[in-house]
Amino acid sequence: MILMFDKKPYNPESEELIKAIDELKTGSAQAFHVLYSAYNQKVYRFCYRMLGDEATAKDAFQETFIKIFEHRKEFKGTNFQAWLFTIGRHTCLNYIRTKKVHDTFIEDYHSSLSAADSDIGMQEFIQKAIAKLPVSLKEALLLREYEECTYYDIADILGIEVSLAKVRVHRARMIMRKLLKPLVKEIYES
Repeated sequence: MILMFDKKPYNPESEELIKAIDELKTGSAQAFHVLYSAYNQKVYRFCYRMLGDEATAKDAFQETFIKIFEHRKEFKGTNFQAWLFTIGRHTCLNYIRTKKVHDTFIEDYHSSLSAADSDIGMQEFIQKAIAKLPVSLKEALLLREYEECTYYDIADILGIEVSLAKVRVHRARMIMRKLLKPLVKEIYES
């Protein structure tokens, strides 16, 4: 059940998670374990999709949870998930900066779409298209489409206004339509 307060949706955490969030501030290993169990898959998926490399994503994922524990006393908000994804986002952005990722022309991305004949090929094509998005649009799209965050959560995580979160998701979807147009054309022609 989602309740509305001041035009911002309030999605109550389970009682167990609320208790764990409070106990985490005291350094409780059990509370950390509860929160880790609740959010580890979402954070790893986000890191993997942001970075596109399994080894780097694992490092960023691990660093995110280390930072969560180290900075546990700094959490003062009401949305733990947004705080967690904000730390994960900053960690991924640091990895991107240190890697100095530049847009390059990927020959196989612009070549024949024969790999799209299978689901795996289609997933790879979609992942390559997502990787082509600018970071600001990619993170908004990943949070909305894969992590099912609300626009309000996206705004909290990215530190932007809700309207800008909506714009970024919309722009990312528009670019994805253009990038995936050859794939859609091939599927419907066969």
